[in-house]
Amino acid sequence: MAVEVLLMDAVPGLGIEGDVVSVADGYARNFLFPRGIASLVTEGKKRQIEKKRLERLELMKKEKSAAEELAKKFENVSCTIAVKTTENGKLFGSVTAAQIAEKLAEQDIQLESTQLKLAAPLHELGVFDVEISLHPEVQAALKVWIVEE
Repeated sequence: MAVEVLLMDAVPGLGIEGDVVSVADGYARNFLFPRGIASLVTEGKKRQIEKKRLERLELMKKEKSAAEELAKKFENVSCTIAVKTTENGKLFGSVTAAQIAEKLAEQDIQLESTQLKLAAPLHELGVFDVEISLHPEVQAALKVWIVEE
């Protein structure tokens, strides 16, 4: 049985505060209601949460514009990582997102390693384009140079 609830806070995969969503009765009763994440749909609750929702949307717009500005800065940024290699050019180990984030921190660019989207660690010398997720709607590209030490 489904019940309509008003979200009091953002729930990943369900919606943001102020959204009216239909969820399973047990999910609402056992998870959403006890945690204060949602409530039954009433006019009073709708009015109460609407202000919070508008503030949240405004904040999301500001975060997106800040992320877009930061993405423009990444057009001129590259990261060079010197690694140890064998005599025939094979890497000892690999280059991970954490190592790239550490190198960027040395250039006063603070990023979490989770923002760097690597399908797998880099295992060879060369130039790579690494995607950076700055915002759910804003991505940037970073040139990573892996060179011999």
